[in-house]
Amino acid sequence: MMDWTDRHCRSFHRVLTSRARLYTEMLTTGAVLHGDRERLLGFDRGEHPVALQLGGSDPADLVVAARIGEDFGYDEINLNIGCPSDRVQSGRFGACLMREPDLVADCMAAIIAAVDIPATVKCRLGVDDQVPEESLFAMVDACAAAGVRVFAVHARKAWLSGLSPKDNRDIPPLDYDLVYRLKRERPDLTIVINGGVPSVAAAREHLAHGVDGVMLGRAAYHEPARLGEADRALFDPAADVVSPFDAVERYLPYIRSELARGTRLPAMTRHMLGLFHGLPGARVWRRTLTVDSIVPGAGAEVVERALDAVREAALRTRDLRAA
Repeated sequence: MMDWTDRHCRSFHRVLTSRARLYTEMLTTGAVLHGDRERLLGFDRGEHPVALQLGGSDPADLVVAARIGEDFGYDEINLNIGCPSDRVQSGRFGACLMREPDLVADCMAAIIAAVDIPATVKCRLGVDDQVPEESLFAMVDACAAAGVRVFAVHARKAWLSGLSPKDNRDIPPLDYDLVYRLKRERPDLTIVINGGVPSVAAAREHLAHGVDGVMLGRAAYHEPARLGEADRALFDPAADVVSPFDAVERYLPYIRSELARGTRLPAMTRHMLGLFHGLPGARVWRRTLTVDSIVPGAGAEVVERALDAVREAALRTRDLRAA
């Protein structure tokens, strides 16, 4: 989710669900140590619970980055050893670390000793010619011996040779059964399943297989309205379902606040484009936000105008059906 789940995206997702744990995009230790920390790490306090996801393989650098994240107020430090992008391969972090369980365990032991918040791992089943039954269990067992209790497992291998990062999100086959088996055979660990989960209903099905949690990535981003169902379906039967209309109204105060701080409107509206996916007015919603947000001086009125257009489209559709 690099370049996707920034602070504006997370604040938008938080208005849809008050209970789901949010994750930052993966940030390299180099960026955290030497970059603009407020821009990279700053977040709205309404985002809690929120985890900082790091990429790196040097224990000393990870310790410093984790402490910085803890000082910023994050609820969790997550080490990503599942990302297959070209950048992570050249930098010896991300999915290529599936080949080095002992190094990952050393990194996690160092992080755990350095911070008081949970330190977790996000991984793949393996990479390239690794046997998933061996590589996954080897990584989990090494990290568990170092003190890690929570693992988010993307239920695919990553092919670092031969597939692009985009293809790695879809082409390697999913093996949910192996993740279910991991939970059965390591019942003391918290296992979160990830990869190809299209909906909250599908998340419920995974939970029925015994895993402790489900992570949604692209489905939550491209069709964020799905998150409006999450609190009732997964956490509390009495919780409200947040409609797309509710979500926009709840997010508008954040938009106005950020505009006053100098944030440009497209930085926020780009995360909202899929909110009305499949509903009347979805096209005019996307077009208005895409075209009108980039006009110099564009403000919250663009979002309000787009929302009015969706309401009108919904009314027209209702009238046609009634007729």
